[in-house]
Amino acid sequence: MPLRQLVPAKVRACFPALQRSDFIFFDNAAGAQIPQQVLDAVTHHLLECNVQRGGRYQKSREVDAAIAQARESVALLLNANHPDEVAFGMNATSFIRLVSLAIGLTLRPRNQIVVTDMDHEANIAAWLALQSNGAIFRWWRMREDGKLHVEDLEPLLGPRTRVVALPAASNAIGSIVDVASVSKAVHRFGGEVFVDCVHYAPHGIIDVQALGCDYLVCSGYKIFSPHMGFLWGRRELLKKLPAFREDFIPDEPPGKIEAGTFIYENVAGMDAAVRYIEQLGRDLTEESANGSRRNNLLAGMSAIRNYEEMLSLDFLRLLRDSGAQVYGITDEHRLSERVPTFLFNLPGVSPERLTDTMAAAGIGVRDGHMYSPRLMQRLGLPYPEGAVRASLVHYNTKEEIARFGQVLAAITPDA
Repeated sequence: MPLRQLVPAKVRACFPALQRSDFIFFDNAAGAQIPQQVLDAVTHHLLECNVQRGGRYQKSREVDAAIAQARESVALLLNANHPDEVAFGMNATSFIRLVSLAIGLTLRPRNQIVVTDMDHEANIAAWLALQSNGAIFRWWRMREDGKLHVEDLEPLLGPRTRVVALPAASNAIGSIVDVASVSKAVHRFGGEVFVDCVHYAPHGIIDVQALGCDYLVCSGYKIFSPHMGFLWGRRELLKKLPAFREDFIPDEPPGKIEAGTFIYENVAGMDAAVRYIEQLGRDLTEESANGSRRNNLLAGMSAIRNYEEMLSLDFLRLLRDSGAQVYGITDEHRLSERVPTFLFNLPGVSPERLTDTMAAAGIGVRDGHMYSPRLMQRLGLPYPEGAVRASLVHYNTKEEIARFGQVLAAITPDA
């Protein structure tokens, strides 16, 4: 499927926030901006059908249809077998806890859980909380090269392995994990694989069939939608999962997992965000403008991935030339193993002062532990000071990186 190259100016024209000021958004790992069509979808919902679902009148039926449409779109984004494998809610963290609580009720005799020291704390603490349920933990440690290696995981697995919880990509250092190889290793022992895909989702193709995982969570606001989250799980596992539900709700996914009322307008926005990526792929595909929705999504995410590798190369070179200490993968020949998220420190400059200086120059980056305190400890960084994180997505540009470099070069060491 030949692709034309992504044109930054055309992409940026889709995002209203990028037109309102010269502010540079380099904190996208904390939440990305939304395209106009997402804003339009949210506005349409609030104006035209801001009612509860499940009623017999037309506006309520429109809500039902909007949710069903969004479920189908997210299922296509993930390559799920069925839309009912997708549940909507507040955020990824709440879904991690929901699944961990349910698994905590069914631990015996498989009570061993593997967690990593590279993950967001949400995908660690929720599992460690099961210690009172009899869970036993194994730690899969990151190597010095900033990667989790499957050969280090294999000795931790056995017939009592219940779950391996891992990130698809580190939210702090950007390293991508080989989830497919993990799934093969874990399934040999009959265990399950739970993937935090929040950080990876805006940067590359998600295919739960190819990944071979059993559960996957995302926060939509990292993928150009408003604040919401979704859980995907294999249907047979979701059916068995113990979950809180009112008596009138059937014990079937996704309803059994969607306790209470979620934010319908934001789910409509998530549907529009998927369609934005789809349209991006359609516009960049040379052979045909009539491909399937999934093929257009693949094209859109492939174009994003290709463009972001160019951004990563520029940013890594800039940090190297500035003398910054970069944590994680720094080899230019291994850009395919990371996303454009960079954790670094400038010698003699506190993370707080560096981010304050950037903020004063109209550039948003973040300092601290990035909600990954165990990773900061692994990297030998002080808590809570941590380091500086710049996180880019496909609407960022080489010109913005150059501006960042100018500000960085002017920062002098702390007195």
